[in-house]
Amino acid sequence: IAVVPLLILIPSFSESPERMATMMGLAMLKAVVVLSLVLFFGQRLMSRWFFIVARGKSAELFMLNVLLITLGLAWLTELAGLSLALGAFVAGILISETQYRHHVEEDIKPFRDVLMGLFFVTIGMMLDVQLVLANAPLVLGVLTALLAVKFALVLGLSRLFGSTFGGAMRTGLWLCAGGEFGFVLLSEMRHLQLLPPMVLQAVLAALVLSMLLAPLIVQYSNQIVLRFAASEWLMRSMQMTQLAAKTMNTEKHVVICGYGRTGQYLARFMEQENVAYLALDLDPERIREATAAGENVIYGDAARHETLAAAGVGRASVLIVSFADARVSERVLEHVRQINPELPIVVRTLDEKDLDALLKAGAAEVVPETLETSMVLASHALRHIGVPHAQVLEHFRQTRIGHYRSLRGFFHGESDLEEESHDSDEARLHSILLHEGAHAIGRTLDELALPALGVEVTAVRGRKVRTLEPSTDTRFDAGDVIVLLGTPGALAAAEERLLRG
Repeated sequence: IAVVPLLILIPSFSESPERMATMMGLAMLKAVVVLSLVLFFGQRLMSRWFFIVARGKSAELFMLNVLLITLGLAWLTELAGLSLALGAFVAGILISETQYRHHVEEDIKPFRDVLMGLFFVTIGMMLDVQLVLANAPLVLGVLTALLAVKFALVLGLSRLFGSTFGGAMRTGLWLCAGGEFGFVLLSEMRHLQLLPPMVLQAVLAALVLSMLLAPLIVQYSNQIVLRFAASEWLMRSMQMTQLAAKTMNTEKHVVICGYGRTGQYLARFMEQENVAYLALDLDPERIREATAAGENVIYGDAARHETLAAAGVGRASVLIVSFADARVSERVLEHVRQINPELPIVVRTLDEKDLDALLKAGAAEVVPETLETSMVLASHALRHIGVPHAQVLEHFRQTRIGHYRSLRGFFHGESDLEEESHDSDEARLHSILLHEGAHAIGRTLDELALPALGVEVTAVRGRKVRTLEPSTDTRFDAGDVIVLLGTPGALAAAEERLLRG
């Protein structure tokens, strides 16, 4: 949001001294109007407008609507004496606040990648390497000033909002590099000739260098903080000491990573069975409440090697990851496997999307919430219609042994568009009807070699019978419906092979 008033104010600096005050006042008025539009009125109007467009269920109309809003707002801001960049930026903010933002992001991904590349190419074309090398001391000075000022500013603001010195210092290191909006502002100043070429080139080069240094600064930020922030080092040491003290005389205990709702329910089951446990969590308020009630929970980041070691993972009987963040779970698995390769690890996940990756990373069991919920619902329904309980339990046992293969994937519809935009490569089910003349007619599953394309045939429905998990010698006839499981790209390739060869 801060870039909006800056983009509005910059043109005022190109005016004569006599008119500058008037133009700056007018610019501030425009800034108030634009920010009011974005913060108070724009979101509601945009959400309603997108709802009207989405009701048409036309992908082409939806895409044209996004382009209309972006280009239209850019044109309107230029008519108002502001920049095209500001209009496009405001359009992006308004769209990002609607419930259709993920759908929009998916639609514009090809444009985004190309235009982002062009943006950085134009930045490179603006850079005069010879002028930068000739003024290397100035460039290094600007770079140092940029990193130092942004670091100090972010550190101060973080402290103001209650962060520890170590946390504020880490935040400052992560955010001290220049950003893409710096290039946008520089481009405006270059267009208005507000800076001498030498200064413009020095600032531009400093921004580029700061972005190149950003990954290194982030990578070594932890070591820097521990070196210069004594409180951070002491706090980390105290955490490890408390953890080690709690688990020093404990063996065969259960380590619960995450003490949210799921973690607390797990702890209650352990208490009922008189099983010793230790829970790790990062919410100070939750820990304060739980420890006051006598719960065995302590502050600690389960994704850190030293935390897991201090929690007695080497002596534990089992470790449970109770949160559903697959990426963090993989880091936990990696550290635990280094400390105690034989320890059974049970991991929670939302669905089957990350199941195979977590099993490969070393999890003994992966519990997908959506599949287990469906199984519990099915067990209640089957009990009410008279299916023997033992038969239901055996069916569920076989399903779990097979790592939920029979339950994986589902048919996606329009209501899933927003959810699936988070991961467009998520596997899903897709049905293909073999019409007369299709390439697959008369051929077997083995001859078509569909697994080589990354898909799995889960079922075949003939004219009178439906076969689940068909054998490789299954021969297809006209009118058969083949149900495939795979990612969108793999499904498209498989459909092409089945229908056209």
